[in-house]
Amino acid sequence: MMPAATLRSWLPAIAMLLLAAAVDTPRAQPVATDNANVAHPAGLPAIGKWMIARDGSIAHWLGQVYQGRHVHEPINVILIDAGAASADDAVARLLAATAAAGYPVRFGHSAGYRGLIGGDTYAQLPAGRDDAFSNRLFEESNNHGRVFGPHRFGNVYVFVGAFSRERVDLLRWPGHRYASFNQARDDFARDLDARTPFKSAATVPLGNAVNDDQVTTGDHDGQAVVLRTAPGR
Repeated sequence: MMPAATLRSWLPAIAMLLLAAAVDTPRAQPVATDNANVAHPAGLPAIGKWMIARDGSIAHWLGQVYQGRHVHEPINVILIDAGAASADDAVARLLAATAAAGYPVRFGHSAGYRGLIGGDTYAQLPAGRDDAFSNRLFEESNNHGRVFGPHRFGNVYVFVGAFSRERVDLLRWPGHRYASFNQARDDFARDLDARTPFKSAATVPLGNAVNDDQVTTGDHDGQAVVLRTAPGR
């Protein structure tokens, strides 16, 4: 029999799995690669506007309803590594930077997502079956996200990411609720800029802020923050 303390530690993760299976999710719509779902920012490769779920639909925060509408999860971070020697080196540098910024790999999150860069799809980093980059344990309110890439673009490697804040209250159902995209994006960017070679460079519009009668992106403003390393850093 599983010890009571161990069982209690897994209850939030079990609740998330039950939520994913039971909530009223929007009908799956494959993510298109036309201009409706792909942004073309100047000086960067084409970037998919959304985090992509396992079934090819726009990721929808486990089907959660926020203010009466389904939540679509936007790409809101772009990372450019001008110092990596190879794709493997770019991944290693990314993992080191997220850890240094206070966003190590932590378990207890949904996984299996993808992102689109330059016409190619990339599986999420971190690659564990229930991992994400997060600034707190999943039992606490936290900022967390997934990163996709690296995509070789000239002499640099490009990653994109989708970060959100969740409010955790295990006495309510669901225990994990969407809280903000902008708070998580801005905190992640601020900590990377302060503690790693990735420095804030710009914001770029991706045109992925949506608020209609069916779908919302919450407080997302349609902008992605861009952080870049210098050559040799």
